[in-house]
Amino acid sequence: MPFWPAHPTSHHSNNPITLKTKTKTLPFPALTTPLLTPFHANPFLFNGHLQTFWTAAKWDDPHAIYYARQLLRNPADGGHFAVDFVVPEASPSTPAPAATGGNLPSRTRDMTEEEVAKLGSDDDTPMVIALHGLSGGSHELYLRSVLAPLTRKVEEGGSGFAACVVNARGCALSKVTTGQLFNARFTEDLRQTVRYLQDVYPRRPLYAVGFSFGANILANYIGEEGGKCAFKAVALCSCPWNLEVASKALQRTYLGSEVYSKVMGGNLRNLFEIHIDNFSGDPRIDVDLVRRGRYLYEFDRDFTARIFGYPTVGAYYRDASSVDNLLKARVPTFILHAKDDPISVDEGVPYDEVKANPYCFMATTPTGGHLSWFEYGGGRWS
Repeated sequence: MPFWPAHPTSHHSNNPITLKTKTKTLPFPALTTPLLTPFHANPFLFNGHLQTFWTAAKWDDPHAIYYARQLLRNPADGGHFAVDFVVPEASPSTPAPAATGGNLPSRTRDMTEEEVAKLGSDDDTPMVIALHGLSGGSHELYLRSVLAPLTRKVEEGGSGFAACVVNARGCALSKVTTGQLFNARFTEDLRQTVRYLQDVYPRRPLYAVGFSFGANILANYIGEEGGKCAFKAVALCSCPWNLEVASKALQRTYLGSEVYSKVMGGNLRNLFEIHIDNFSGDPRIDVDLVRRGRYLYEFDRDFTARIFGYPTVGAYYRDASSVDNLLKARVPTFILHAKDDPISVDEGVPYDEVKANPYCFMATTPTGGHLSWFEYGGGRWS
């Protein structure tokens, strides 16, 4: 790792799309590259593992964001999922218990019936939809570190965006109402959220940002939507892209297997146990087998693949990988990747596909880990 400022490397098509600003029209790279400041990596976090570990261990929390939660129903399967809307301040009342029996995440409350009734506006405030990483939620610090400056008022130095977070089913203490959680190809809840927002905020331009697992879902979504995608632009951070490659990379190293895969698998088993009443009688799965699993690929093999009808975990990984869908993206797509990411490994990153699609621009840094990019002083690169 270099101990001097690292300038991000740009990857893009030789014939990129052009984008209009208020004053001029520029090729996508010419508009994006000047915004990329040098990355001053923290010298104590000198590789991707340390950067990634610090994401989990970082103790200070400078990004206090408050949410009001609304439950949406997806008519495709009848399931419910939680969407957390960024609101100016916390409710003075005590948050209602979540459907799981615990409290809602910190600084999150249920949206009141009055607030739901008042939803909707003809304003043209830009709005961003965020998708979190595997088994995470709207409370995650990496997500709030992005939403905080975006949603801050313009007069306070922010960008003045409205924002919401689509929580994967069962995550962030949300209730599961059908016999499934989520998978890396399941884009229907995002699609339903977009339709809902277009209905209640018809004049708002919509943007999206995805982190890790959420980035993979978002990449699949924009590929599926193609030219009819409603987003004005999207950003994908630390996307795993090729899930089979990423899984095998985790399994072949000690840290990959015994730390990352075991932790992620454990987090998913915890979700499974919280919502066990939804799955215990399902003939598609063996509950004891799921409980005995230790690693991420075992959970995906014994639960996710079976619930969603895949014959093998490999079939699930190949179908859910977003690398091919990136070729179908027809909205400006900004991609951020650290080459030493130990989870979304560099060998799975679609360098050729980025260059083949004029709608894509990717910035890579030599270090930064997974959803990390910590600089001198402990803050994140911005």
